[in-house]
Amino acid sequence: MTTATQLARKGVKLFRAGIWKPRTKPGGFEGIGEEGLTWLQRVQQELGMKVCTEVATHAHVEAALNAGIDALWIGARTVANPFAMQEIADALKGAEVPVLVKNPVNPDLELWIGGLERINQAGITRLGVIHRGFSTYEKRLYRNLPMWHIPIELRRRIPGLPIFGDPSHIGGARELIAPLCQQAMDLGFDGLIVESHCRPDEAWSDAAQQVTPDVLDFILSKLVIRKITDSTESLDTMRHEIDEIDNALIETLSKRMRISREIGAYKREHDMTVVQTNRYTEILYKRGAQGVLCGMSADFVKAVFESIHEESVRQQIEVMNKQ
Repeated sequence: MTTATQLARKGVKLFRAGIWKPRTKPGGFEGIGEEGLTWLQRVQQELGMKVCTEVATHAHVEAALNAGIDALWIGARTVANPFAMQEIADALKGAEVPVLVKNPVNPDLELWIGGLERINQAGITRLGVIHRGFSTYEKRLYRNLPMWHIPIELRRRIPGLPIFGDPSHIGGARELIAPLCQQAMDLGFDGLIVESHCRPDEAWSDAAQQVTPDVLDFILSKLVIRKITDSTESLDTMRHEIDEIDNALIETLSKRMRISREIGAYKREHDMTVVQTNRYTEILYKRGAQGVLCGMSADFVKAVFESIHEESVRQQIEVMNKQ
């Protein structure tokens, strides 16, 4: 109640707390369980806040609805399992509660959309999503890679769907929360879901990514909320310039693929393998270095040329296998 009280005084209107917590390994804190529902009811009654909790099974949904919980969210591990999502959808039939669906653990947009469709088909119309980043074997700065292009594509596919950023789970460290909050708002997200604790270092789970209500209030006060405008004359001019560059890029790639097909024909004639590893390694190294000098990230340039190489190989194989 201490944390909730402090957040209420800061103007927070929706208080979320996970009372059932699916953990990666057994032995970790898995939530206080159904007892926590009475705590959330106290937050409602004594502080006038709306409350939200995570559900992962039919029993969780039933208990939360019976307790009058205002909103539900479905976690990343659950969203990755269509059977679990269908079980939750079946439990939600006839309910009018808002439901927020986190992205699945793995970067699979179709799986995310599929989860939303299951919940929507159960009659839930007040739907939103939480972007908490994606787990990968490659650990760098973030606990979960943001892969911002995925929620951006989700918004393109489902216009009007509310998207909330979860900087706590993306960053995994409290010092990353502020910049990630700003990034989410710069991308036009509709809100944020941030973990807070009155004594962060004593939190029973994910202590490293918790901030105090005072720190959260400071972070939110410093956010710059951008205007959402469709177009201006200056912006239209720059967009036209980008369109021209994009057209030139497509034409250039088309020329590159034509040469790749000619190379494929040459390799077929001389019984050569399609992939020349040394040449491919040389291209990645040189283009990566060139891209960095031009102000682009090495990872971006590498990803671009990996895609170009994949298409080039596909076209060469097509040429070599022609009867």
